[in-house]
Amino acid sequence: MLKEGNKAPAFSGVDQNGNNISLSDFKGRKVVLYFYPHDDTPTCTTQACNLRDNYGALAKQGYAVVGVSEDSVKSHKKFEKKYSLPFPLVADEERMIINKYGVWQLKKFMGREFMGTIRTTFLINEKGVIEHIIDKPKSKNHTEEILALWGE
Repeated sequence: MLKEGNKAPAFSGVDQNGNNISLSDFKGRKVVLYFYPHDDTPTCTTQACNLRDNYGALAKQGYAVVGVSEDSVKSHKKFEKKYSLPFPLVADEERMIINKYGVWQLKKFMGREFMGTIRTTFLINEKGVIEHIIDKPKSKNHTEEILALWGE
């Protein structure tokens, strides 16, 4: 399990526009790396739209926002277009990044148990170190949670 103070695992993947995205692309910047279960589901949409609606405030602070789920590039593109999302969504169909960050875990829903991505946000500083981990982010107020931890 990753902990605050750990070096953030390096990753590379393809976003909704076919661009290669790596953690190293953001060296010298703070990164809001958020993992979510699936595109276009109610809670995931609420979270993405909260980040979209407050993207200016995050960008003003110099924060890069990157979303990751196991959905495909095509699914991410549809999600981005439908909700006008201004940040990259990395497709991790093989769960390489998801596994590196330890967010593929046993979930329980309506009496059923299954493996899935646990909604988690990692706040990574300019040196690539995890400063904060937000377990179970509040989707409607996610930006407020981020700014409360990292506010300038």
